Amino acid sequence: MTDAGEPEVEEAGPYLALARKHRPQNFDDLIGQEAMVRVLTNAFAHDRIHHAFIMTGVRGVGKTTTARIIAKGLNCVGPDGKGGPTTSPCGLCEPCRQIAEGRHVDVQEMDAASRTGVGDIRELIDGVRYRAASARYKVYIIDEVHMLSVSAFNALLKTLEEPPPHVKFIFATTEIRKVPVTVLSRCQRFDLRRIEPEAMIAHLARIAGLEGAKVTEGALALITRAAEGSVRDALSLLDQALADGRDAPVEAETVRAMLGLADRGRVIDLFEAIMRGDAAGALGELSRQYAEGADPVAVLRDLAELTHWISMVKISPAHADDPTVGADERDRGRALSAALEMPALARMWQMLLKAMEEVGRAPNAMMAAEMAVIRLTHVSELPPPERIVKELKGEAGPSPAAPGPRPAPTGGGGGARALAPALAPAPAPDALSAYQSLEAVVALIREKRDMKLLADVEDCVRLVRFAPGRIEFCPGPGAPAELAQTLSTKLAAWTGARWMVSVTDAPGAPSITEVRRQAEAEEAGAVARHPLVAAALEAFPGARIAAVRAMAEPDAPPPPPEDAYDEDEFGDDWSPVDPFAE
Repeated sequence: MTDAGEPEVEEAGPYLALARKHRPQNFDDLIGQEAMVRVLTNAFAHDRIHHAFIMTGVRGVGKTTTARIIAKGLNCVGPDGKGGPTTSPCGLCEPCRQIAEGRHVDVQEMDAASRTGVGDIRELIDGVRYRAASARYKVYIIDEVHMLSVSAFNALLKTLEEPPPHVKFIFATTEIRKVPVTVLSRCQRFDLRRIEPEAMIAHLARIAGLEGAKVTEGALALITRAAEGSVRDALSLLDQALADGRDAPVEAETVRAMLGLADRGRVIDLFEAIMRGDAAGALGELSRQYAEGADPVAVLRDLAELTHWISMVKISPAHADDPTVGADERDRGRALSAALEMPALARMWQMLLKAMEEVGRAPNAMMAAEMAVIRLTHVSELPPPERIVKELKGEAGPSPAAPGPRPAPTGGGGGARALAPALAPAPAPDALSAYQSLEAVVALIREKRDMKLLADVEDCVRLVRFAPGRIEFCPGPGAPAELAQTLSTKLAAWTGARWMVSVTDAPGAPSITEVRRQAEAEEAGAVARHPLVAAALEAFPGARIAAVRAMAEPDAPPPPPEDAYDEDEFGDDWSPVDPFAE
């Protein structure tokens, strides 16, 4: 009671983030790390506790939490003060409470990201020699241990190998490859796994229940997918979602807007428009998602994730049973995996990776995303490489991408979803009618005075098959790796028509240079057999025929002028010196 007789109002403590408030206090609360818990439980039970542990894994999977639980288990004395080391610390004794609150004098946590030098390690080593002040063990927890300098690691080695019996080391790192092998060999290593979606959803639902909040299953699935196996990330996102208020359940739309994500069904709509080659429809869907707050980079990332998921479902149908994916999306994903061929999905994946890089560098992300969608819709109409090869070999027949309707995906969502048939290659346009042989192409290159390309084509192209607009060749020795692409690009620019230039391992005809050299060799052999040339070669040992050139025909005498004299007209006695001589 106050002096005025009013009841005292208990002040609420400072707000704790869910990731701190619900931090596991024992191994029973730690989810997803059963293998590590089993090993440590057996080690404690048989009194085979190692002097150094190193925890590695991605962010937010429980590395530091595990280190604190081990520290509590080593020093727990139980509610009656008589307990020994255990993997189930009571949480009630003084050592457990002090370690949980981070104020135990014998359990020291060091952040190696800010204390990286050998001086910090020397200070730690100086304290190792002294026994614990009040606990059973002196425990040193070094977080982000990979950030220590080389000198700091070297200074720690001797103590880490033979520490006093009252000292335990526990390291945590996200970059295990940066930790020297000399340190790893002195520690027991535990790799903490990402949390599986099923376990994560159940954990988030339990935390939401403890907080008195209602979160729909769809919202939990979105949070789980965004967290990528990290419990801390998931709890931070749940904390943010609950900040909107607890009067109404947190819906998937709320989380989607919070994360800047597009509706998964809308992402599938966009994916299907792209694979149909419907550029206008795909751009319209992208614009609508952008207007509703979706980030262009997030949309492309969602398309890449969808492409990966459909590819995995195509390889193994069991991947469709992902708990973070709704029932309608699973049905549509199964239909798409049946309708699309793996080469098309692989090409989509590669182009989306490139598009995400471009969007990150572009001054306007939406413009870059739109150009990426336009490219994807046009590329989706290209026939697969195996069909092109068959056509070049004259074996065009039924193939997975042959013209014909593909199965239409089922499920909700607006718009027709039947994927368009693959387009057959267009016939050669009139612009290619002048190029009926490789010699005509070489003449064009010579006309354009591209001497580098001319030399590469004459020296390295062993022709396998030729048609106007299509060249298939086997590269000769020294052929540039980009010869096919360069030739295709320049011929398209010069002729205004598309050229399909491909490389094959099939044996081809000799190159133009090889044919020329063969002809020169045969001609030189014929000349060498001439008696005069043979005699010259015999007379001059070591001489060789450097080149054979045809002799030019002698010039004929010019015709006489019209007023020239005629000897028959003047007779034999006529003299040009004395025309009057008789």
